[in-house]
Amino acid sequence: MPTPLYRHGDVLIALVPALPLGARPRPDLVLAPDEFGGHRHRVAEPTAARLFSHGDLTFLQVTAERATVIHEDHRPIELPRGTYRVWQQREYTPERVRIVLD
Repeated sequence: MPTPLYRHGDVLIALVPALPLGARPRPDLVLAPDEFGGHRHRVAEPTAARLFSHGDLTFLQVTAERATVIHEDHRPIELPRGTYRVWQQREYTPERVRIVLD
């Protein structure tokens, strides 16, 4: 069975088996900032999930039955309870690597 992968604009969210050892809790629920418009990909319900960092990686642990990911430019998506790795899609060109403009 393939690993569930969710997409919310330029943010990708993949189910993982568990948090990596040494992951550190974060105080916010912002999955990714919007570099131009000031909007952020974030979890709507403050008690439904927690974010963690492990080096440069971000993990989301949904502790409630469901958590809603929101952003002003996209429809909300619901994630079921579980642990997820979160990252922003990158654009590769021969000149450089950059974050995809959402």
